[in-house]
Amino acid sequence: MHSIPVFLYNEGKRVKETMAYQYIMGSEKFYFESLKVLLAKASPLRSADELAGVAAMTDSERAAAQSALADVPLSHFLEDVFIPYAKDEVTRLILDQHDQIAFKTISSLTVGGLRDWLLTDDVTNDTIASVRNGITPEMAAAVSKIMRLQDLIAVSKKIFIITKFRNTIGLPSHFSTRLQPNHPTDDAKGILISTIDGLLLGSGDAVVGINPATDNPHNVCEILDMLDSLRQRYEIPIQSCVLSHVTTSLRCIEMKAPVDLVFQSIAGSEKANSAFGVNLSILKEAYDATLSLKRGTVGDNTMYFETGQGSALSSEAHFDLDAQTIETRAYAVAKAFNPLIVNTVVGFIGPEYLYNGKQIIRAGLEDHFCAKLLGLPMGCDVCYTNHAEADQDDMDNLLTLLGTAGCTYIIGVPGADDIMLNYQSTSFHDALYLRRLLKLRPAPEFEAWLTKMTLWNPDTLQIQTPTSSLLLESLMS
Repeated sequence: MHSIPVFLYNEGKRVKETMAYQYIMGSEKFYFESLKVLLAKASPLRSADELAGVAAMTDSERAAAQSALADVPLSHFLEDVFIPYAKDEVTRLILDQHDQIAFKTISSLTVGGLRDWLLTDDVTNDTIASVRNGITPEMAAAVSKIMRLQDLIAVSKKIFIITKFRNTIGLPSHFSTRLQPNHPTDDAKGILISTIDGLLLGSGDAVVGINPATDNPHNVCEILDMLDSLRQRYEIPIQSCVLSHVTTSLRCIEMKAPVDLVFQSIAGSEKANSAFGVNLSILKEAYDATLSLKRGTVGDNTMYFETGQGSALSSEAHFDLDAQTIETRAYAVAKAFNPLIVNTVVGFIGPEYLYNGKQIIRAGLEDHFCAKLLGLPMGCDVCYTNHAEADQDDMDNLLTLLGTAGCTYIIGVPGADDIMLNYQSTSFHDALYLRRLLKLRPAPEFEAWLTKMTLWNPDTLQIQTPTSSLLLESLMS
């Protein structure tokens, strides 16, 4: 691979020097006009990049781009800014928070060198933590593009990110779930029944999180009050969240609702976040507001973020970046607010962005790897829409691979079929399968509660028929 200086001119005056990349493979010569183009061409095939017009045109071009990318020095990512600093607050956040001292350890490496270094046995969780603030999202995205699935899994397995609110999430040999009891009309009784169903099956230690059918503050407050009453009545060490817009959550805080976590969907550019109706200032306001409530008992991680490849393209705010690189930039936004949990809703948007099971599986493992590398407590909604070329066998594959990779949590939906959002996810039973298969435990505080309620056998790591009917009383009240 050869780097070629390219000079940009404005009215005959040279205003900038940038880099282009040339790679010769056999008798073919491939030219990539910028690092942004090289990253996009090196990205494993997905329909989002084809839709955006940035994907490699042939498998040969993709292979050449990946080979060229492996030889790019990491320092190039600090010199070539993909979205202008002056026009994008996410770019400013990434560059202003970059730690040059942490970067010094890996500053001499290429992208390929970073891959090899991460896979070295001597590089542990603590080693990665010591350089983490020197790795930009673009570097993380780049190295993931030249990694096989086993590479992504092997490195992710090394990394554990621990967060706390009413329980402790992300410990080694532990695996949590978000209990998702959505209801198409926000019926409180229906939500309660699904919540109890999940609790009886050991789900909900990451969060009991409801996607509301409407974003009405009064409806949201009613759901929050109901969930908090259930929690207090049975002294359950969990946290709840209604996934309303951040401004609705702020309104609920003003209304004295029992808000544990504030949720928001985020993306990797200021323009894409604007399409979600947020910016860094609004997120900071919400973060400060939840901290002031002091509702956590073992920790104060109070934010919950969701991401997903394709969201920036949907709002025409991807700036010609490939779907995975712009996605990884969103992790810098999440990291700035010390979240309790983050997850990628990997197959939710549809086949226009991830066409089939193969693409969904690859994207889920990429997102998980990049987020953990950058320091986020990453979970995954292992999901697909009914018009995608995917099925539950594909989801079983991704679920099992994520479990081996040390995924923080997955989603638990009654029957794996979300009747409000109309997509396929994972069930309470899927989480039980993974815990039993890989000998993984729920969050320790939640496991102790399950054991006390005779719902869980800590020796066999299996749910058992309760001898206590206390929790079931709520179905009758």
